[in-house]
Amino acid sequence: MSLSDPIANMLTVIRNANSVKKEKVDIPASKLKMEVVKIFKNEGYIKNFKLIDEDKKSYIRVYLKYTPAGECVIHNLKRVSKPGLRIYRKKHELPRIFNGFGTSIISTSKGVLTDKKAREKSVGGEIICYIW
Repeated sequence: MSLSDPIANMLTVIRNANSVKKEKVDIPASKLKMEVVKIFKNEGYIKNFKLIDEDKKSYIRVYLKYTPAGECVIHNLKRVSKPGLRIYRKKHELPRIFNGFGTSIISTSKGVLTDKKAREKSVGGEIICYIW
């Protein structure tokens, strides 16, 4: 089965697993998904991730993170740019999510970056998703 929007599918799988407090979730792998998951790890939204190759298929195992009280670290994930409607922003138009408490993930000419890193490198691009 082919998906029209694999990034939205990945975000939905993570959102649903997070809502039922699962420890880990498996996502079919791609280069873009791997870069997005790396940003989730670097920003502290997930514990860890691992690329697993099995029977000619590869997938990303994402270990979700919760507070010591058992609350979800990821409060929400939102897909912004979709295959039917791409959303691009210039470097001075990059959004701030909850005044810097959330993160925008942006696909730029310098790679997949957070909104903060894109501002530092002075590049704009396609807004992939928001996480907070």
